[in-house]
Amino acid sequence: MQKLISLQRYTTFAVVVILTVFCLIAGFWAPWVFILAALFGALTLLGIHDVRQDHHAILRNYPLLGHVRFLFEKIRPEIRQYLIEGDQEEQPFSREQRSLVYQRAKGAEDKRPFGSHERVYDAGYNWLTHSVQPTHFENTDFRLTVGGDNCKKPYDASLYNISAMSFGSLSANAIAALNKGAKLGNFAHDTGEGGISRYHREGGGDLIYEVGSGYFGCHNHDGTFNADKFKTQASDDQVKMIEIKLSQGAKPGHGGMLPAAKITPEIAEARDIPMGVDCVSPAGHSAFDGPLSLMQFVGQLRELSGGKPVGFKLCIGHRREFMCMVKAMLETGIIPDFIVVDGTEGGTGAAPLEFANHVGMPMIDGLTFVHNTLRGAGIRDQVKIGAAGKIISAFDIARALSLGADWCNSARGYMFAIGCIQAQACHTNHCPVGVTTQDPIRQQALNVNDKSHRVARFHANTLRALGEMAGAAGLSDPCGFLPYHFMARAGDGQMTEAADVYAYLREGFLLDDGDDNPIYRERWARATADSFAPPEAR
Repeated sequence: MQKLISLQRYTTFAVVVILTVFCLIAGFWAPWVFILAALFGALTLLGIHDVRQDHHAILRNYPLLGHVRFLFEKIRPEIRQYLIEGDQEEQPFSREQRSLVYQRAKGAEDKRPFGSHERVYDAGYNWLTHSVQPTHFENTDFRLTVGGDNCKKPYDASLYNISAMSFGSLSANAIAALNKGAKLGNFAHDTGEGGISRYHREGGGDLIYEVGSGYFGCHNHDGTFNADKFKTQASDDQVKMIEIKLSQGAKPGHGGMLPAAKITPEIAEARDIPMGVDCVSPAGHSAFDGPLSLMQFVGQLRELSGGKPVGFKLCIGHRREFMCMVKAMLETGIIPDFIVVDGTEGGTGAAPLEFANHVGMPMIDGLTFVHNTLRGAGIRDQVKIGAAGKIISAFDIARALSLGADWCNSARGYMFAIGCIQAQACHTNHCPVGVTTQDPIRQQALNVNDKSHRVARFHANTLRALGEMAGAAGLSDPCGFLPYHFMARAGDGQMTEAADVYAYLREGFLLDDGDDNPIYRERWARATADSFAPPEAR
């Protein structure tokens, strides 16, 4: 049945072939029909070429019909300009944003003529302040070292890596292309909570092993954490860091289920789960039940992995709860090597609308809060911070770095690099370009070798653009971006420095008896390392 549905993609091509044959036969009785035969024959040859080429997945999956999309893309600027919409109006990513990724991934011209399309006097417009003494970077392979004092195997990470996307959510070819691209570009690929698959291993790229609430690849049959299995997974030299997933920006506080019907033998192998049984990801973890035990879990994973960097990812919800974690760090002396702050604007294969739209803190606000809380507790220099949530351009990276991030991750940006067209059919298993489907025929259209080079080019060209932005600001390192480098247009039309809204707070202020920053101090006073529960509920 699945193959029959897949073959429906070739309906247009099949009709053209049949018409070609019919016209050739009919031409013996009515010679003028040979003209139609020539036309349909040319279309047939074009369709054969579409199926055989491997640069455009949409044409390989939809021969002939895919050209309609590309034709529309050619004439769309004129149609859009006079009849429909602007470059900025599509959601969640605009045509302008997607085009930037496509151009950088292909190594094509990424400049634009005739000035900005931004409404520079409208509220919310952001810009970088530049210097009259710009600098220049010969090397734009920007890196930082992740790993604290208790880390025996620190990792030299790129400033821009592939965010968490599981095998199962993405196709085998998509995972293979991303990981091979990470290998070519020498940057990291987060496995997502679905475990390490054979397609992650084939590419040989650096991995960040994400451990979610389902402990896939390192769990017992009852779903609890299995230390021995984890040790086996984490000891692989390809695994460079371990990330405990506390919550995901697009659906924080929400678990998930992969129905038994969608579980293939390869997915079962990667997740270490049986066939024929629904795969459940609980909303919360069973390996710890409070801030102190979370830090102990961090320490346990660091020891089991042989001293590799261990951290956690979360979308900020109750701010007091994050402060509970920080108090547990101070009490136990176990400091995570890194924290990844995900934002509610982050993506996912499928999420309830209410969660995607209205649960969790946006990345910029969450990043600022995490950065300043760690500063207030006096341990910011011991923890690296990653940022994730709609970060696809050099400007996005620079702004995140200015607000406290040490590096950035992107999921959908790298999806665009391997051919995603924002069809938003991720949850249907009918992705037209083979990125988010387990349909073996559809995903064959995604050429791993070609797309892996696009991934590497997108990474390199984005970091090159970051170097140009840092140079324009007169910096010697992109990590030197600070809030005062960015301005914004306020609601009243006046200019506002980002530093006025997202200022760095004083080091150690949470540990003294001062009266500054009362919003932070109030929550800090209510936080405890013993429990995530508020004082009134204990």
